[in-house]
Amino acid sequence: MTSHVPPDAVDVPPEHALLVVDMKEYSQIPEAKMAPARTDLDDILTTVFAQSRIEDITPLDSACKDRGDGAIFVLPARHAARLVDPFLGHLGQALERYDQTRLASAPRIRLRASVHVGPLTPPEHRGDAAVDACRLVDSDAVRHALAAAMDHGTSLAAAVSDAVFRRTVRAGRTPVLRESQFLKATARVDGKPGFEETCWLFVPGLVPAVISVYLADSGEAAPSKPLDSATQRSAEGRETNDRKAGVSQKGKASGKARLVQVGGDYITGPEQS
Repeated sequence: MTSHVPPDAVDVPPEHALLVVDMKEYSQIPEAKMAPARTDLDDILTTVFAQSRIEDITPLDSACKDRGDGAIFVLPARHAARLVDPFLGHLGQALERYDQTRLASAPRIRLRASVHVGPLTPPEHRGDAAVDACRLVDSDAVRHALAAAMDHGTSLAAAVSDAVFRRTVRAGRTPVLRESQFLKATARVDGKPGFEETCWLFVPGLVPAVISVYLADSGEAAPSKPLDSATQRSAEGRETNDRKAGVSQKGKASGKARLVQVGGDYITGPEQS
């Protein structure tokens, strides 16, 4: 039987790591401030890539595809672990520094991010992996995670695909981050009924128990392994403090108290003024 499939079509394209970032409420920024805000974001990302020893992003053709309010970065697959750790931690710290030093007239930069890996067809780097990475960053799960981040004074929420999580965190390729610091969830996107993927949510400085409260009513939280005893005690302490402070069940009241990570544990930090 004669095949109607071109010979090249049966070849699996080379794998790449993907990072997608999306700025919350970019369209609500006054037009005159859009370009400066985007420049600030580009500067932050350039610095964090360098901090994370990811220096070979630019040689790739079409390595960065502009989304207006964010970007899609295509990198060699070997960088998948670095995109999780230390990149996400450095990015969270960089956004916090930016928020502390920005002019009062400059808008805040609050980001959703996704990390994925998969085959992409050169030179345009097209493929399902890029589509899925964009849907992860647009998913309700990571949007709820960013709401948790903002209520606790931070500016980043990330969705790591299950494929990346298994190859990096679970495989022991992340020097600092451990599985207990991620919340397993199901990523869904409004208007995309065919998309439903397992992901792992990470918010720098927040324990999964805090993030899960924001996903509970939506049904996006997925069963995960129990927290280790130290993390569980910290989360329980946080919930007790919230009740004493009169915080509602969804934990969205004042947003002043923060959970601060110290080593592998989390403690309740002082309230911010």
